[in-house]
Formats: sequence, C-alpha cells, structure tokens
Amino acid sequence: MAGHVSVHYSSLPVKNTKSDSEARLVRWILIILAVGFLCLFLVLPLVAIFIKAFDKGSAVFLAAISNPDALSAIKLTMIIALITVPLNAIFGVAAAWAVTKFNFKGKSLLITIIDLPFAISPVIAGLVFVLLFSAHGLFGQWLMDHDIKIIFAVPGIALATLLVTLPFVARELIPLMQTQGTTDEEASLTLGANGWKTFLLVTLPNIKWGLLYGIILCSARAIGEFGAVSVVSGHIRGLTNTMPLHIEILYNEYQFSAAFAVASLLSFFAIITLVVKNVIEWKVKKSEIPEEGAS
Repeated sequence: MAGHVSVHYSSLPVKNTKSDSEARLVRWILIILAVGFLCLFLVLPLVAIFIKAFDKGSAVFLAAISNPDALSAIKLTMIIALITVPLNAIFGVAAAWAVTKFNFKGKSLLITIIDLPFAISPVIAGLVFVLLFSAHGLFGQWLMDHDIKIIFAVPGIALATLLVTLPFVARELIPLMQTQGTTDEEASLTLGANGWKTFLLVTLPNIKWGLLYGIILCSARAIGEFGAVSVVSGHIRGLTNTMPLHIEILYNEYQFSAAFAVASLLSFFAIITLVVKNVIEWKVKKSEIPEEGAS
C-alpha cells in the first residue's frame, strides 16, 4: 500500500531498565560501604581525638601542648622534617631524572633500591642504623673515639626518617617524567641551552606539581614516623622524643588528656597536609584541561 512504512522494532535500541536499576543499586551499595568504612575507621577516631583532647577544657589542652617536653617534641619533629624533606626532594628529582632521561646499566637495580623502604619494616630500618652506629656497631668504636654521637641523638633520628621517606618524591616523579618523555629537553638542547638551563626552564616547570605532591607525602610521613625513630631515639624526654614518641609516653603514663592534646596537634598537621594535597590535585587537573581541549 502506498505510503505504508514498515518499522522493524527489533532494530531500534531497547533500554534495559532492569540492568540500569541493578547498576544504580550496585553503585549506591559500593558508595555506602566506602563512606561507612571511612566514617567508622577514619572520621570517628579523628573526631574522638579532638573530643578527648578538649575533654577537660581548653586550659588543660593548652597546658599539655605548652609543656616543655611537648614543645621540645614539636620542635624536634619540625627540625627532622626540615632536614629530611629537602634532601629527599633533591634525591627524588635526581633519581627520577636519571631513570627517565638516560639509559645506563643498573637502572632496574636503582629503581628496586628506591622502592626498598616500602618493602621493609620501619623498625628494621631503624635497627640497620643501630647495627652501624651504636656503641657495639660496625662504626661504633670509631665514632666514640671521635666523640660523634649518632644513635640516641638527632643525627640518628634524621637518618632513620630519611630512609623511610626516601621513595616518596622519586616515586611520584618517575611515572610523570616517563609519560612526558624527552622531547622537550631534546628541543631545548637543540636550541643551544645547556643541561642546567634545560632543567630549570623545561624539566622543572613540567614536574612542579608532581614534585610538590611528593614533598607533601614525604612531609606527612616524616612528621608522623614512629617505628624507625623509636628504635634510634632512646626516648630521652626533651631531647630525642618526636611528637609520636611523646604521645606514646604520655599515654603509657595514663596522661590521656595530654596525650590526646598532642595527638590532636599531630592530626591537625595531617589535615593540613590532606588539604594541600587536594589543592595540588585540583591544580593538576585544572592545568590539564586546556591541554586536552587543545588536542
């Protein structure tokens, strides 16, 4: 019949409402499980720390964090972070640059050594320095003869923290620099720039957000490190106790309010680190949008 149009419904796309509803259900179940897990094991303990810190009033809180031993622990923690983070940043950039921009024998071994602190216990990392630098260690007698103290002193704490935080910057930069390749550096060298100028004007701007991200992670670990520092510090009040060690001593002495007051300060540092980390991630995503649009 003229004008008759035959429609084959089998060729039209059919929306599977059952499949969509199942996908939504699974999505919400996963979201609820993830949020519930985070609230139970992260948010609630964090809130409990701050509640317990101010449980006996702000006067007790201020007295706890202004105690000479607490101030010494805070100062030492900041000193260790200021020592280890810049050194690890320099090492991380150098290691990542070597691994990603050059081919040489032993590259796989270097990457393995960088990852080694992730594989061993922090306590073992601290014990290594005890075996090397203690009175009965490999270099112990020589250090005693020259009146150099490493174990149970600031140098030992710095070395232990340096070891456990060593991979963070390098591990952030290596994948980033591998993705970027060597095209920009080769172009810079072709145009007559030397290696140092190429690094400052080409490589460093390209890796700045990854470098900052690695520094943030390294700082957080340096401030909160317990296991390795506990082995080499000697737990000397006012001298070799960092904030985590000071918290442990207060808690073991049943000074719960003081322990939670210092712990809240440590948690506050962690929250600041998390905020800065998220800002950096936002900056990275924002910087990538124009590049994606241009491509």
